[in-house]
Amino acid sequence: MRTMQTALRKMGNSTGIIVPRAILGEIGLAIGAEIDLRVENGKLIGTPIASGARAGWAEAAAIVAEHETEDEIAWRAFANEDDSDLTW
Repeated sequence: MRTMQTALRKMGNSTGIIVPRAILGEIGLAIGAEIDLRVENGKLIGTPIASGARAGWAEAAAIVAEHETEDEIAWRAFANEDDSDLTW
């Protein structure tokens, strides 16, 4: 188990903690990762939040749909036709 010291810092109206890169690497996190914080027996425990493999896909699909062109809409309609007589 690795131990390091760091300091709490003022960040706007909140307080932040600087996590050394070595610690982040050891637990497999990078800048921007989300963690769950809790207190157990007077100790602050941070646990990485596992994101789903497809996290954000629904939002991305909605953005793509908003910017769909007329040609793309036409192709979507074609995909619903019966293609049983086509040779692949």
